[in-house]
Amino acid sequence: MVKISNYISANFTKSFLTIFLPFFLIISLVYLVKIAALTSQIQITFLELFKLYSYFVTDIIFYTLPLSFIVTLASVLVKLSQENELIALYALGLNAKKILRHLLVLGLLFSLLLGTISFLAMPLSKQLYKSFKEEKKAEAKLNIIAGKLGQKFGNYYIYVENKNEGVFNDMVIYQRFDMNEEQFFVAKTGKLNNKKTITSLLLNSGYGYTYSNNTLKQVKYKSLKVYEKPKKESFQFQDIIAYWGKATTDLGIMHKILFFAFLSLLPLLSLYIVASYTMINPRYQPNRSFLVIFTTTFILYITASALKKWGTPSLLLLCIFIAITIGKWLFHKRVAKYF
Repeated sequence: MVKISNYISANFTKSFLTIFLPFFLIISLVYLVKIAALTSQIQITFLELFKLYSYFVTDIIFYTLPLSFIVTLASVLVKLSQENELIALYALGLNAKKILRHLLVLGLLFSLLLGTISFLAMPLSKQLYKSFKEEKKAEAKLNIIAGKLGQKFGNYYIYVENKNEGVFNDMVIYQRFDMNEEQFFVAKTGKLNNKKTITSLLLNSGYGYTYSNNTLKQVKYKSLKVYEKPKKESFQFQDIIAYWGKATTDLGIMHKILFFAFLSLLPLLSLYIVASYTMINPRYQPNRSFLVIFTTTFILYITASALKKWGTPSLLLLCIFIAITIGKWLFHKRVAKYF
C-alpha cells in the first residue's frame, strides 16, 4: 500500500513540476510588466525591482497552484488510464476509491498550503509592497531636478534653475486655488527638510505674490517655510489578526476572506469532479481531459469571483457543499460503480 502511494505521488510530482513552472513564469511576466509600469511614478534600481517582485511571489503562487493542481490531476489520471496502469491496480484488488484516497491526501496538503499563503503570507507581502511604494513616492517628492518643468511639492508647482549640493538656486513656486486666487513665490535659494514624516521647503531671500479678488499683494521675506500638506491617512503596518479582524466592519475584507477560503479549497473541491472524467477505460471511453480542465476551472473560479463580490459565510458553505456533493455523485456514477 505504501509503495502504491509513493508510485502515485511520484507520478503526480513529475507532472506537477512540468505544469507549474511554465504557469509560474507566465504569470511572473505579467507581474513584472505591472512593476515596470510603476517606474512612471517612482524611480527604482535593479535590486529594488527584484525586491518588489518578491512581494508578488505569494500572489503568483496562490493563483498558479490551484490551476496547476487541476491540470496535473487530470493529466496523471488520464496517463495512468491510457497506459492501463489503473486497470493493473484494479486487478491487484484496489478499487477506484482507494486509489483516489492517495490523491485526496495531496489535495489536502495543497489546500493547507494555499490557506497558509492566502491568510498569512499575502497580507504581509501586500503591506510590505504598499510600505515600499509609499516610501519611494516620498523619496520622489524630495528628488527635485534642476531645469525640469511640472514638478510638484504638495499642491505647489516648483521650478529650480540649478542645484548645488542639496541647495536650490533661483526657485519659482506657483499655486492656484481657483479662478480668482493664485500664489506665486520666487527665491534666490532654497533647501528641502525632511524630519520623520514632515517635509518642508525652506526658501531664502525672495518675494511672494498673492492675487485674490482683483487685488495683488506682495511680500518680501528673508526666510519662508512651505510645508507639504499631509495625507489624511498614512499607511500603517498591521499584524495578521488586526488585518483580518476588520472583516466584522469592512464588507470588502469579508468578501476577500470568502474568496481566499474557496480558492484554498479548490484542490479538494475539484478532486472528485476531475477524477470522474479522467479515470477511464481507454478502450471504451474517450479522453476529454482538456474539456474537463476548462469546465471545472471556469465554474469554480466564477464561483470564487461571485463570492468575492456578493458572498456571505452561509453562501460559501452552500457552494462548498454543492461542489463536494456533485463531485462525489459523479464519481460514484461514472467510476466507483464500475471499478
